[in-house]
Amino acid sequence: MSGRRDRPVILAALLFLLAGPALAAEADGARPQMEYIATHVWREPDVDFGGFSGIEVSEDGSQFHVITDRAWIRWGRIERDSAGRIRDLTTLGRAQLQDSQGRPLPPGRLGDSEGLAIAPDGTIYVSFEGLNRVARYDDPDGPATPLPIPEEWAELVTNEGFEALAITDDGDVLTLPEYAPDGRSFPIWRYRDGAWAQPFSIPGDPDWQAVGADMGPDGRLYLLERNFRWLLGFRSRVRRMELTETGPEQIETLLTTSTLQYDNLEGIAVWSDDLGIRITMISDDNFLPVQRTEVVEYRIIDPTP
Repeated sequence: MSGRRDRPVILAALLFLLAGPALAAEADGARPQMEYIATHVWREPDVDFGGFSGIEVSEDGSQFHVITDRAWIRWGRIERDSAGRIRDLTTLGRAQLQDSQGRPLPPGRLGDSEGLAIAPDGTIYVSFEGLNRVARYDDPDGPATPLPIPEEWAELVTNEGFEALAITDDGDVLTLPEYAPDGRSFPIWRYRDGAWAQPFSIPGDPDWQAVGADMGPDGRLYLLERNFRWLLGFRSRVRRMELTETGPEQIETLLTTSTLQYDNLEGIAVWSDDLGIRITMISDDNFLPVQRTEVVEYRIIDPTP
């Protein structure tokens, strides 16, 4: 997220710094429970550190890729303690994303990279919100291969485009705009066999914006949404759903955080350890000193059959 509209006021950020993270939200016994694991505040001295809008975590939870909204991607190692809580994240490499001609993308309209998805073969996909588009990177240090841009995307409002991006096991790339155009549903765009289509929508709510997505090891789509309440700060929501050829089914809300519980969570990765499915989320600090980069993790405890 970028632009003046999206900047939290200093008062909200200061209030956030005084608030500690709450534990897991209550859940009905017949519904999945979200077990809070830990929050890690990540700091590095690089000038380009911050503004993280997308995250991918390896299948064993030991490696990460993150993307900033200023066209930088970095990757590295996750160090965990014996309980699986994050102790540190170490950057092992980084690159400034390029356009199709091999030129570094500048911050702003052309370089507003928001969504990140990595295919099983390592191919990287990035969605951009300024000039709405999705690009493929076979090498993070190499030029982009732009995917075609449907005519309908020209109608999207600037800075309200594609923050959420995911890829299925079959290789379908999925994206959806941050704001529901009609205030009621998010159109899902699917890239398959070299072409985009908009086969179905996800029910939405005008109070919530889609900011991150990932396909879980259970084959379901996980959607991270944000509610920015100005002076009161941020709330976050995670929903998951089965995707069929005719649309989403079995949509359920897993987590709804309270105001100021966390910073501006924008990226989500879903993976599995020996104890079940984990959700890892990362916050966008907007490169403001009164915000911070948080990596927040939960475990999903599904009811036994």
